[in-house]
Amino acid sequence: MALDVPSGYRALKENDVASYLAGLPAIAAKLGGKPADWRVREVGDGNLNLVFIVEGPDSGVVLKQALPYVRLVGESWPLSLRRSFFEYQALTAQARLVPQHIPKVFHFDEGLALIVMAYLEPHIILRKGLIRGIVYPKLAEHMATFMAGTLFGTSDLGQPAADKKRQVALFCANTDLCRITEDLVFTDPWRVAEANRWTSPQLDATAAAVRTDGPWKRAAQELKLQFLGNAEAMIHGDLHSGSIMVTETETFAIDPEFAFYGPIGFDIGALIGNLYLAFFSQSGHEAQPGERDGYRDWILETAEAVWRLFDQRFRTLWNTAHAGDAFAPALFDGGSGMLKAAQDAYMRRLFVDSLGFAGAKMTRRILGLAHVEDMESIGDADLRAACEKRALKLARALMVERSGFSDIGSASDAARAILRETMT
Repeated sequence: MALDVPSGYRALKENDVASYLAGLPAIAAKLGGKPADWRVREVGDGNLNLVFIVEGPDSGVVLKQALPYVRLVGESWPLSLRRSFFEYQALTAQARLVPQHIPKVFHFDEGLALIVMAYLEPHIILRKGLIRGIVYPKLAEHMATFMAGTLFGTSDLGQPAADKKRQVALFCANTDLCRITEDLVFTDPWRVAEANRWTSPQLDATAAAVRTDGPWKRAAQELKLQFLGNAEAMIHGDLHSGSIMVTETETFAIDPEFAFYGPIGFDIGALIGNLYLAFFSQSGHEAQPGERDGYRDWILETAEAVWRLFDQRFRTLWNTAHAGDAFAPALFDGGSGMLKAAQDAYMRRLFVDSLGFAGAKMTRRILGLAHVEDMESIGDADLRAACEKRALKLARALMVERSGFSDIGSASDAARAILRETMT
């Protein structure tokens, strides 16, 4: 496919960025000094975009620009620049609901497919902190607040049906990014696909077994069907530990270019699944076996707290901020416990969905195209493969047996059991 590049679009170089920002008076004033005084660095280490950090005498900004192709692969995989528009729309909606967890946006240029936003400093990417063994005491609370606020607020519980339908129609056009998820998360790991890769030869037999595992493939397609057709709320769409920036006191969700109206459990599962990947990767980041046992416990405690706090906050919003057309409050005024029973069933379904999506996200990061630094940075291939096999075992259970988990603690117990069994 040929690249579809609109007239006037150009990919910026480092030496273009200062002159571009100089033409935006408010941002130039924010940076301070003169363009010659600004330090520009291209730091994009993701799969899709250019990311420039610009630091001036007074402050800094981040300029993120979409490329007309998948950066990880190159021009052989064209990708719509329109994704920048959807990211901007998502950031705007999220900022209305949970501004404390969203970087401030200063400028959007649709023609150049770029967004200028606040430079978060000294924050680091959560994934890097998990690799280093850093504890983030507020992470679970902040991410539960972010997810409950954004997912409730854009659902049929949190907004009128007419408003939601308009937003569904808008985000339905984010087809290129949705297709990436549909293929790379739910299909490719279970078939022979050119883009797939894994730790070879250590996982060759494992990858082949996954491709012949009927129950696992069925679970993947059941979850894909939900992703395709269940427009519950505006989801971030890529809420892994590389899309979260943290300090010990602050947490920000970034990069919602995959946003669209999809199943609520997908965001929750993405975060929990990435925490489980971090849990299993710790064997590759400790100097001595068992050195990070305490940190492993913290990771699982955080995964559990994410779900439990999300459950609490979502229910609180349901009880205090209901503004939608689903579960009309007037029908539950009798005080008979009917509303709580309905909420219990609703949250149980979200929990089961979240576990399944967590497993799918874990699987794709080991057998699909785009892997995670948690595992990839483990230099010893045999050790890395051992960590990955453990993660895959849990991933399969979360997908195939998702309805059998009684609560989030039982999922963590399963992770601990897998680690114990394979370490002895």
